[in-house]
Amino acid sequence: MCLFQYDDDPEPEERTPAGLLYVPARPGGAHVTVRLFRTPLGARTAVGFTGPDRLAATLGAGQPWIRLSAAALRAMAEPLGAALLTVDPALTAPAAAPAPVAPLPPRAAVGAAAAARREGAS
Repeated sequence: MCLFQYDDDPEPEERTPAGLLYVPARPGGAHVTVRLFRTPLGARTAVGFTGPDRLAATLGAGQPWIRLSAAALRAMAEPLGAALLTVDPALTAPAAAPAPVAPLPPRAAVGAAAAARREGAS
């Protein structure tokens, strides 16, 4: 059963909505690049949203977007290895950042600690 009803959708059981999607993009001078994402299992996927408010809620208000049909988005993404199309993803996670590394103590402190251990052992 379809969870959403679309005015221009003659078949409510279709896998993707009829009409244009709001697709996250990266501007790049004279051209625009469609952003690809990964599913929780690591598969590459193209992503489209049914409204700009949904896109902003998931990726932030500053995320640039373009309007594309589902067929056009698939045609652009499949040659890049993204055979899946995810519409209105609900959850996203920030990019993994490396764990902060604690700074090393100064050499004088390391030498003093080693000397104290040697004195305590004798």
